[in-house]
Amino acid sequence: MNISVKQLRGFVAIAEAGSFAEACEHLHLSQPALSASIRKMEESLGGQLFARSTRSVVLTPEGAEFLPVARRLLMDWNEGFEDLRGLFALQRGKLSIAAMPSFASNCLPRTLVALVQRFPNININVQDIVMEEVISAVQSGRVELGITFEPDSMDGLDFQPLFNDRFIAILPPQHHFATDAEVAFADLLSYTLVSLNRGSSTRRWTDNAIDEAGRKPPHIFEAFQLTTVGAMVAAGAGVAVVPALCQQQMEALGAICVPISHGGIERQVGIFTRRRQALSSPAQKFVELLIEANTPMA
Repeated sequence: MNISVKQLRGFVAIAEAGSFAEACEHLHLSQPALSASIRKMEESLGGQLFARSTRSVVLTPEGAEFLPVARRLLMDWNEGFEDLRGLFALQRGKLSIAAMPSFASNCLPRTLVALVQRFPNININVQDIVMEEVISAVQSGRVELGITFEPDSMDGLDFQPLFNDRFIAILPPQHHFATDAEVAFADLLSYTLVSLNRGSSTRRWTDNAIDEAGRKPPHIFEAFQLTTVGAMVAAGAGVAVVPALCQQQMEALGAICVPISHGGIERQVGIFTRRRQALSSPAQKFVELLIEANTPMA
């Protein structure tokens, strides 16, 4: 059985008007076209919906029983259609994303604010979690997209680069490197290193760079949050190496940021999505704004 919305509208219009002529005027259709549409509908259903005479059109008992069904179907269709239009127009919707903490606290807010200002009815959920958890959340479908450093394995994922992030040195204000234009990574290893815990990707890359430098710092303090790392360095506990996208956050904590000249770490930051999965309209707009915010001016 194949009954169209157009046929349902025609049926309801005739039933309510009691006349093909009035229904045609309401629907802006010719009478032959409406008659043919109802006839095909009756053929599909296997019986007459209207008892026709030269003077009037009345519902058959079967037609009267079908009328509330047709009205309900049309109401559901109209509501569904308007809901879908609202989704495409971003009048409503939801967005679930995951981002590594360094990006979530330093780069993400301005893009989310831009999205909400344009589309205030979008519900947004942000998970600020470590890199490995970001990737897992995207792979499992718990979030629609993620932002973190490019991993070694891209199993089942697509990656869209945003920018390269070169790690920087974080120093106490009184440190004698604090006024230098840049500092070599190996020179930092003469001092106590304040670092994220071993479960973080930043710590893993820092440890790799230490191994490549062929020397180790005299002591390592570990912390779970970048804000703790920055605060400890600012207080004079040691030096640190963090992504450059954290610079504003580190300076706000009172630490000094200096570029690393040799032996540093550089990683690509980008957007992860599940392979061959289409993004929702809110996610598409978010990605568009994110790329716009992180594209260098010509």
